[in-house]
Amino acid sequence: MSVTRTITVELGERSYPIVIGSGLLGGEFNLAEYVSGSDCLIVTNETVAPLFLDAVIVNLAGKNVESICLPDGEEFKTIATVESILDQLVSDGANRDATLIALGGGVVGDIAGFAAACYMRGINFIQVPTTLLAQVDSSVGGKTGVNHAKGKNLIGAFHQPQIVLIDTDTLEHLPDRELKAGLAEVIKYGAIADAEFFAWLEDNIEALIGRETEALARAIYRSCEIKAEIVSEDEREAGRRAILNFGHTFGHAIEYCEGYGEWLHGEAVAAGMVMATALSRVATDDEDRLRTLIQQAGLPVAPPQIDPEKFLAAMSRDKKVTNKQLRFVLINELGSAFVTSSYDEEMLDQILKSAG
Repeated sequence: MSVTRTITVELGERSYPIVIGSGLLGGEFNLAEYVSGSDCLIVTNETVAPLFLDAVIVNLAGKNVESICLPDGEEFKTIATVESILDQLVSDGANRDATLIALGGGVVGDIAGFAAACYMRGINFIQVPTTLLAQVDSSVGGKTGVNHAKGKNLIGAFHQPQIVLIDTDTLEHLPDRELKAGLAEVIKYGAIADAEFFAWLEDNIEALIGRETEALARAIYRSCEIKAEIVSEDEREAGRRAILNFGHTFGHAIEYCEGYGEWLHGEAVAAGMVMATALSRVATDDEDRLRTLIQQAGLPVAPPQIDPEKFLAAMSRDKKVTNKQLRFVLINELGSAFVTSSYDEEMLDQILKSAG
């Protein structure tokens, strides 16, 4: 087996490993060890299944394996899709010791995790993320859910996986646009929690875009390390975990206003981070560095044209809103973030009007 690195998300009895390496799919890793019962259902989509489904089945030797293949796209992240998974579980006669395995990107992981949280009030599930964004962000931390017609991720549950298995070789098949979208979340970690990592990203952004194996492995490991530490401290986003949403209040609104799938999540978050940094009123040098790195990653630094009132209305449905008051993740400087409901309303108005 190739060299692997493991990070543990420390949550007491619900702690679990994030295993990172190359060549892990196809039998070199005993995933069956994390399936407590005899039955498992792999949830994947029509893009990922031809690439990796057979390999994961090999990793589950000795288990009864079924699969369900979903259509690919953010627009299918709905209750109806979750219902199709639940229907499959019922048809298979799945019991409480069954395990759901999410094989795909963030959409598949969120949907499968939510289905696992709902079926028989909660069964085990496993994350096998195949996109950079899912590997560094959505597969870790137990956030699951689907979109509502009025907003992104408004329906969901916290439900931690048994393991997150990251095979970096899957990124060889990832389209350039999706790789760049994943880099937005990597940049986010440096911006909110690690100035040295941010500086490393500045020095290595070309290697990351060029898919250099060692650079990608280091970026994935450090991103997961930061997220694991934050989730271990604050599992249900009662405090510090909210900083992981840097750029997301603006970004989710962009996704909603443009129509799910028009802007990839990472693209919307990239523009959202620039907007949040402007609202933060940080030192000009830090604002310039963030904007420059996002540009170098091939990501947008400005949102699409959206009516300011529509933009603000979409943000008002953000999950961080409390007492009908917007809360933003802002930064003091690169590497240090905070959550606040105290912000410059005139500056916010200017930022939204500039997008209109």
